[in-house]
Amino acid sequence: MSRKLFAFVAAILLAFVFAQPSAAAAPVRIMALGDSITAGPGCWRALLWDHLQRNGYTNIDFVGTQVGGGCSVAHDGDHEGHSGFSATGIADQNQLPAWLAATNPHIVLMHLGTNDLWGGTISTEAILTAYTKLVGQMRANTPDVKVVVAQIIPMEPANCTGCAQRVVALDDAIPGWAAGLSTTRSPITVVDQWTGFSAATDTFDGVHPVDSGFQKMADRWYPALTAAIGGTTPPDDPPPAGGCTADYRVTGQWHDGFQGEVTVRNATTSALSGWTVTFTFDGGQRISQAWNATVTQNGAMVSARNVGWNGVLAPGGSATFGFLGSWSGTNALVTASCA
Repeated sequence: MSRKLFAFVAAILLAFVFAQPSAAAAPVRIMALGDSITAGPGCWRALLWDHLQRNGYTNIDFVGTQVGGGCSVAHDGDHEGHSGFSATGIADQNQLPAWLAATNPHIVLMHLGTNDLWGGTISTEAILTAYTKLVGQMRANTPDVKVVVAQIIPMEPANCTGCAQRVVALDDAIPGWAAGLSTTRSPITVVDQWTGFSAATDTFDGVHPVDSGFQKMADRWYPALTAAIGGTTPPDDPPPAGGCTADYRVTGQWHDGFQGEVTVRNATTSALSGWTVTFTFDGGQRISQAWNATVTQNGAMVSARNVGWNGVLAPGGSATFGFLGSWSGTNALVTASCA
């Protein structure tokens, strides 16, 4: 082969190599884990999928060994809802590891406990022990798994006079349980599915939701799930411009309170010597306590400034501050800005 021909062939090969499109990012795999409220029709899954798609969260994959349900809204129907199953039963029989191995979820949405409480013989402590075992199995399968746990919807069937109060007892215990088990690598977020949900009007039998109940469930899951996927900015959007970015998330929520967290990141190539984060609440939230930042609130406006030891951020470095607050009505995620 002549030198000129060799050079020509080499140029063609290089052009071919560099012209190949880069591999698309793998989709975020999301498992909906639960009982019949998740299994079928499980319309909240379809409504949630539709909400995500319409808001730019398209690189996702609902996963599970079960298929179907979800009413008439077009959606990814894979799930891990099992009618009649209980949290304690799934844990005691070690059913979850096989489901996890078959699907490898990055995020698990868990609404479990209804069937445990129905019989009246399983305690709140036993259910939380089962939750702990299930989370351990999730982490054994995927160490970085993000777990979103529901304070379950109200339950008032005609044949269970004690169910309503047993649900309240379980829901009241979940935030403390989650806070004790949550880690930076594998956070547990609590979603309040109880407040504002009426067993009388949002279910057809005191247990299983009708359309209004499914819509409420989807609306409650959405902000926590988008935060778990990657913040309030859809995955395909570029990061905001500026010297630093701020990622707001709710790490725990109960009937009238919540715990929030903001991660500040230096998005420049040089060190930052200080930062200030601002955001606006639109649901009447009030901050009562904060740490790792000096936080002030004036009406709906919140401002957080670094403290002395976490103001300097190296390129790509980050700092996190947290707070406790109260809420009423809604507690949707907010968009935080950083300067």
